[in-house]
Amino acid sequence: MASLSNSPITQVSQVPTHTNLQPQLLTRLFLDLRGRRFEVDRETIMNLPESVLLCLFPNGLVLSRQSVALSDGGGDDEEEEVYGVDFDPDCFQFVLTFFRNASDNFYGTATSPGLFGAQQQLFESPSSEFGPATSQNPLLSKQAIIVLREELEYFSIPPKDGQAATDQNGIANDTMLDIKRRSGDYLMDKRSIFTALQRNVNKENNVAEQHLIDMLCMSGFDREDEWALVLLKTGIVHHPNGEKQVEIDAAQMATAQKLLLFWRKPARKCWWDGLDVELPASG
Repeated sequence: MASLSNSPITQVSQVPTHTNLQPQLLTRLFLDLRGRRFEVDRETIMNLPESVLLCLFPNGLVLSRQSVALSDGGGDDEEEEVYGVDFDPDCFQFVLTFFRNASDNFYGTATSPGLFGAQQQLFESPSSEFGPATSQNPLLSKQAIIVLREELEYFSIPPKDGQAATDQNGIANDTMLDIKRRSGDYLMDKRSIFTALQRNVNKENNVAEQHLIDMLCMSGFDREDEWALVLLKTGIVHHPNGEKQVEIDAAQMATAQKLLLFWRKPARKCWWDGLDVELPASG
């Protein structure tokens, strides 16, 4: 009979094997936005709309410890992995602050109740005209935030006077760079939300896009609005000082629920347009 130490089954070192190969999820992320560091909870990141996440991480983001180990050859400390993000740090701070304040306002804090607590009587109804169980209505159980984002790529065609040009490597000279900067300043001053979209709707007679504009205007926007914070109308009516129970505007709630379809599947529209503009003289 073979001794225990000579058994081929027991000759291997008794190191515990990990049968669960699932990578450990990171609980906190360390981001470097153009030289400015942020420490953000994973839950905070995952609660941001997809349109914002695509700006921050256009190539995707794997939130696991395994990805950390593979990327830098190991390391047990989450702080060793810093994700570089090409995004305006001031804008990111505004987004974080806005979502944190919205969460505190809806769910409440240790010192002040939120809107969620005032809506509890609505969950007692097993069904309603808003769908199956009222408790499954995300407008009642979550803080709903709709994000509109406009991206613009522009190309400046300079006058034919020969001063603005590029070299053989395609590098613009100072005159060309000045035209590009002034073109960007001109476009930044055009702050109307719906002008470009409405112009495209008129050109193509796109009924779906016109319907989106109509829904947004029914929910709190104005057709002449400029880019800014707009409080959307969800159809949930809170009376001042809680003098009456929370009520629901059925028509407004139905419109708001349609807008929520854009939460995880943002609507994207791209088109080309051309404008002849007279730029003010430089200097």
